[in-house]
Amino acid sequence: MEARARRRLALLSSHLNPLAETSSTTPFSSLFASACACGDNGEKETKKGGNDCVFCKIIRGEAPTLKLYEDDECLCILDTYPLCHGHALIIPKSHYPSLDATPPSIIGAMCSKVPLISNAVMKATGCDSFNLLVNNGAAAGQVIYHTHIHIIPRKANDCLWTSESLRRRPLKLDQEISRLADHIRESLTFLNNYEDSKGQGSTSLVVN
Repeated sequence: MEARARRRLALLSSHLNPLAETSSTTPFSSLFASACACGDNGEKETKKGGNDCVFCKIIRGEAPTLKLYEDDECLCILDTYPLCHGHALIIPKSHYPSLDATPPSIIGAMCSKVPLISNAVMKATGCDSFNLLVNNGAAAGQVIYHTHIHIIPRKANDCLWTSESLRRRPLKLDQEISRLADHIRESLTFLNNYEDSKGQGSTSLVVN
């Protein structure tokens, strides 16, 4: 547990102070303020309640960043711990700890900028492809508990993901898989009905 905490601290520190060796003349973008403060566990805290969320600090202009795009709902920055040249993040200005806790309208605002930003990133990096990635939850690799979308530019044979070399096998259509599909459809129906009951006007899901 202690090793995991040290690893998280190191990653967070890389976001807080990524450009220590950069020239002092590097232009950092000033960002609008966010109303939230949150801890490493993704829960909201008061100003005195511990370390603030790294992305909220960036939004408030309290941590350096290289801003690529900004509007009323979200901003896009270069990842300060990139997987590759041009790795960018789209971040909502309001704090939500995970994608499933983020309102659909905010997700829509973020996703609506993907074509514009990804095309700009690919053009600037000379790439012709990109991965769109969300790490949602600790087991999926989420380290900063403030919803964000990764745009990762790709080139042929860059060998970025070792999983791309893994052999994929066809889905076996047996009773176990059928039960899994049934359970997912049941969950979708339940969650959709729950959203409708809250009066949010969710679109009804059609399942076959």
